Amino acid sequence: MRHVYECPMRWADMDLLGHVNNVTYVDYLQEARVDMLRTHGPAARTGELAEGVVVVRHEVTYLSPLTFQFRPVKIESWVTELRAASFTMAYEVFHDEPDGGRRVYLRAATVLTPYVFATERPRRLSEGERETLQAFLEPWDRAPRVPLTPTRREEIGHFPVHVRFSDVDVYGHVNNVKYFEYLQEARIQLMDRLWRDLPEGTPRVSMVVAQTDVDYRVPILFRPEPYDAWSWVSRVGSRSATIESVICDGDTLLSQARVSIVFFDQATQRSTPPPEVYRERLMGVLA
Repeated sequence: MRHVYECPMRWADMDLLGHVNNVTYVDYLQEARVDMLRTHGPAARTGELAEGVVVVRHEVTYLSPLTFQFRPVKIESWVTELRAASFTMAYEVFHDEPDGGRRVYLRAATVLTPYVFATERPRRLSEGERETLQAFLEPWDRAPRVPLTPTRREEIGHFPVHVRFSDVDVYGHVNNVKYFEYLQEARIQLMDRLWRDLPEGTPRVSMVVAQTDVDYRVPILFRPEPYDAWSWVSRVGSRSATIESVICDGDTLLSQARVSIVFFDQATQRSTPPPEVYRERLMGVLA
């Protein structure tokens, strides 16, 4: 069984290209997940499974640009794995097409663990929670994870992460969606530094995110002092590149991520090879 949630879209969800911003999709997934866990099965009566969990990992694949529409976008969600103290949910974001098919914009998976916020410790799933999740179970063979490259702390990739009070949830942790926003800000600053002083007449390029994988290690808390994000280029292709990032508090790793970006032609709405100078700049800092 799969749960279908109709998620309203907001005009503020759009980015400069007129697409739903990659960060906003993760907000949609959170809305769909909470809706599913609050409305089904024995565990829905307490709400603990919907609200008393933390995200351990997100894997998000962006398939097609989603533009603003007055009709809601649909999100299917289901469970792909059940373990003693964690479970994995999968999602598909889509619109139904007139011919009976569907236009899919995104597929994703999220690993979650029940959490006792009073003691700041994970816990095991209860029998009632397992019963709720079992009804949505569809096993799915996921591709093996590729190890991240070693962290590079170089000034060109440094970004101070300032936590806003509005970033924090009711449990005092920075919400999992906000990490995507921090990573986006760090990535944009790295690109800005790389593209400075390009030769006169160099065409401007657009980029879109194709894949984002984020691991959550230690909760980020609200405080006046910034945390440190470090980003570096780990792969350069003919039309794409991979940027890896970490968010740290001194030597403590709080989160790590891998993001695949693609050079994008706004006229054709397809990937495109960039002018060679962009690849040269990326190759110059390749890990």
